[in-house]
Amino acid sequence: MAIEASPTPPAYPATLAIDYPDRSLNRLTTFFRMFTLIPIAIILALVGRGAFDWSGMNGWSGFYAAAGTLFLPVLLMILFRQKYPKWWFDWNVALLKFSTRVGAYVGLLTDVYPSTDEEQSVHIEIPYPDVRKDLNRWLPLVKWFLAIPHYIVLFFLGIAAFVSVVIAWFAILFTGRYPRGFFDFVVGVARWSLRVAAYAVLLTTDRYPLFSLD
Repeated sequence: MAIEASPTPPAYPATLAIDYPDRSLNRLTTFFRMFTLIPIAIILALVGRGAFDWSGMNGWSGFYAAAGTLFLPVLLMILFRQKYPKWWFDWNVALLKFSTRVGAYVGLLTDVYPSTDEEQSVHIEIPYPDVRKDLNRWLPLVKWFLAIPHYIVLFFLGIAAFVSVVIAWFAILFTGRYPRGFFDFVVGVARWSLRVAAYAVLLTTDRYPLFSLD
């Protein structure tokens, strides 16, 4: 009797990939990264209404402009109208993409200056949800609480990612290359944080985030 293989679970509805820079990175801009960052960080802060925080709740993975993300209005619309206005969704995702590009630049994952609108080497996909079909209208009230285990894990992963970035900074200065293992780890933390953000902040999915760097 043939044994049927278990169906492959669908991919989590929030994905992140960052192209590995398979070339020598710019040592000069790497050395002065915290200074070259300043202009685009100011723009991000202004777009985010003057405040931004580390994504992943104190873990490194790039910035998302918490003050600029539409959270409470989306929560209320899902709760009372079962709607997620498309232009609100587009704004949240565009802001997340921009802030993640800035975060990738901060984390030395790229030496290409962050664009305000072009994808560059950072690829994020978040499907627009069918609220009545895909989202429970009451769940946004408790998602922040349900995500607490992720906040705790990401706090420690964020520390490890920060150390990885520091090590990568020295490696780039001496060799011009970002060690692949450290690169994959930092991107993995960013990917994990993105899933938590999609679940608990952007409210685009009810699927609980994976405890995984993959």
